[in-house]
Amino acid sequence: MPLQTPGVPESVGSTEEECLNSLRWRGSDGALHSGAAAANAAVSTALGSQLPMRLYRLTSGAQERAYNWVAANRHRLPGTRPHCESTPGTCGE
Repeated sequence: MPLQTPGVPESVGSTEEECLNSLRWRGSDGALHSGAAAANAAVSTALGSQLPMRLYRLTSGAQERAYNWVAANRHRLPGTRPHCESTPGTCGE
């Protein structure tokens, strides 16, 4: 869910500031993940396979460095358009 949706930070056990810094994920088992771990957990769930999380455990250092670089440079990457601008009416404003 987009960060701008009311109640999202709380639904993943985080603050808005934490969510602005990195992706957050709360699994059905209650496990909390952030950054590259959160991305891998989401992909694992979507695929119904633990393979992405197993790969993450083996390569977590490299994945976190890559995730942090993308996060720090996302304003330079194509496709940047704020959620509330692209989907008016979903942000509770």
